[in-house]
Amino acid sequence: MRIKYLIAALFALTLLFFPAGLAPAAEESANESSGSGLETTAESGVLMDNATGNILWSKEPDKELPMASVTKIMTSLLANEALERGKIKLDERVTVTENAWKMGGSQIYLEPGEEMSMKEMLIAVAVGSANDASVAVAEHIAGSEEAFVALMNERVKEMGLNHTKFANCTGLPADNHYTSAYDMAVIFREALKHPVFREYSSIYRYDLRGGDFVLWNRNKLLKWYRGVDAGKTGWTDEAKYCLAATAERDGLRLISVVLGTPEPRSHFRETIRVLNYGFARYEVVSFAQKGDKLATVQVSKGIRDRVGVVPTSDIALAVPKGEKQHYNGQADLPENVGAPVKKGQKIGYFIVLRDSRETTKIPLVAQSDVPRASIVQQMYKVLNHALTK
Repeated sequence: MRIKYLIAALFALTLLFFPAGLAPAAEESANESSGSGLETTAESGVLMDNATGNILWSKEPDKELPMASVTKIMTSLLANEALERGKIKLDERVTVTENAWKMGGSQIYLEPGEEMSMKEMLIAVAVGSANDASVAVAEHIAGSEEAFVALMNERVKEMGLNHTKFANCTGLPADNHYTSAYDMAVIFREALKHPVFREYSSIYRYDLRGGDFVLWNRNKLLKWYRGVDAGKTGWTDEAKYCLAATAERDGLRLISVVLGTPEPRSHFRETIRVLNYGFARYEVVSFAQKGDKLATVQVSKGIRDRVGVVPTSDIALAVPKGEKQHYNGQADLPENVGAPVKKGQKIGYFIVLRDSRETTKIPLVAQSDVPRASIVQQMYKVLNHALTK
């Protein structure tokens, strides 16, 4: 075990000094001015507005390609959804099986029978891209990696994605294991909704096993590019170099996915180009934040007469710079809804217009429960209304 730790430590030291020599090149790329278009050496790429899911730029967005360890975004998404449903907890112990132990590639050298908290397993997946931890998490949640992969593919179908199929939860080379830049951007956008994913994906260094094993995040853009705070790298001979990353500047959050870039560090260079393109051309128009009370709607036969209406996400979108004045928004709501009303029940939409043309619709939902009033309560409300006229 100590020999394994020594090998891992030497590898970590290599990664520690690796970015220092590359940072000037990355900074030079970040300062390049963009022309009227964007060219990339990636086989497939997408730039997405996180707020709306709108595509701002793409190259072969539906091309089906291997994704290597970018796969782990989907693994982390399912784990975060299980966490928020209460199926798992961060402090519960995960026991390592022989199947997880034998995983090759990136790993934290788990041993059969070893236990580690779910929190540290998920950090190892997000930061260290650990294949053994990925399988341990998958087996803990679903009973086997195969059952977990079935959940991954079911979730893909639920999201309406047609160019993704998973054969494992790690990204190790396998038949029928592929995604597209567009599909992965959608998956990544969904993962970004989860605070734990955002937090763990942003960690640059983590001391595991009491400091005996140090994890360094392979997403060097966390240090090289202002605003990057989450993402996942990937590399295999088959997939080449891949990266999904997100950055936020001045309230505008962009998602970049590049697949199949050809040489070492090219996934960082191409992602910088894509993000530069977006931040140079777009700015954010914001109307409301998630949970802001935008209006009230009358409730028929409820214990209360009205219910607040809130958006399910921030109401904001990327627009071409200098064109903010063309955008406005309005709530599209019914005059009344019938009780009972459940918190989170869809009531209507907030519609964003460019001039008079609809561009985006954001669901508006009930802010709270409004139970149905009893017959006696309804009679009392009618009487009270009549007496106070």
